[in-house]
Amino acid sequence: MAIKRILVPVDFSDDSMRALAYARDFAKPFGAQLSVLYVIEPIYYATPADMYATSANVAMLIDEQQRVGSQQLKRIAADFAKKGQRVRTLLKLGSPAHVITDTATAGKADLIIMGTHGRTGLAHIVMGSVAEKVVRTAGCPVLTVRAGKKRGAARRTKKR
Repeated sequence: MAIKRILVPVDFSDDSMRALAYARDFAKPFGAQLSVLYVIEPIYYATPADMYATSANVAMLIDEQQRVGSQQLKRIAADFAKKGQRVRTLLKLGSPAHVITDTATAGKADLIIMGTHGRTGLAHIVMGSVAEKVVRTAGCPVLTVRAGKKRGAARRTKKR
């Protein structure tokens, strides 16, 4: 099986940027095209008139996320260009897991490489796991890059 197209979803967190660095190195020997995807999840809230409505403030927040996301994607593309590598950047709106799998299918991705946040317990139950949903529903293989160690984690004490 040849790997020609790799989709790398990012949210610009340290974990997703670590996955992007891994994908960059992984793609080199295959000469694979990298597509970097940033997904903005719509924000909904309940109102008496309409259970799922957006307000002007929410629209402004989404606009700001699009502006910042576009800037970050441009920085990623510029970084790749400095190193003589090409990358395709995409910014989409929707439910992250669905958009990732739909984009992989539409772009005929051979592989998805994505980071995990390493949430466990209640945070995992409440927040869910985009990576887990993508692994379960993607039509191509998914390689997950585990979250790095949390800052401020317990340090070893020196024995005296």
